[in-house]
Amino acid sequence: MSEDRITVDELRYLSVFQNFTEAVAYRCIIDEEGNRLIFLVNKGDLGKAIGKAGKNVKMLSKIFNKSIEIVEYSDDIDGMVKNLFSGVKILGIDVVTRGGEKQVIVKVAEEDKGKAIGREGRNIKRARLVLSKLFNVSKIIIR
Repeated sequence: MSEDRITVDELRYLSVFQNFTEAVAYRCIIDEEGNRLIFLVNKGDLGKAIGKAGKNVKMLSKIFNKSIEIVEYSDDIDGMVKNLFSGVKILGIDVVTRGGEKQVIVKVAEEDKGKAIGREGRNIKRARLVLSKLFNVSKIIIR
């Protein structure tokens, strides 16, 4: 189910993003359901991408008429999971294959479970979307 091809729309968003922020973005992922764009930026470019007091995020949100989320990119699955759930105390990450499908089990501190899932499942949906495109993950379980 890997959808790792970059679409023309994603390329367009990436181009505007990089010209506007001067940060290097690895990828743009469109979340139609959540009306948001998720930009994966190179390590160390997160601050530049967000801008002082979040000004870049606010302006890009107006330009694209979508909410903007920026996450630091990592080329390994553990690093990407940690970046997707920043601010959440992660106790362990297991990658398992069941029935030919790759699943990620993220063990989090009990008090951070709600933060990991996010309001209306927003954070877990973002993680599922990003990990499915980058690493062909079909399911994420928060424990």
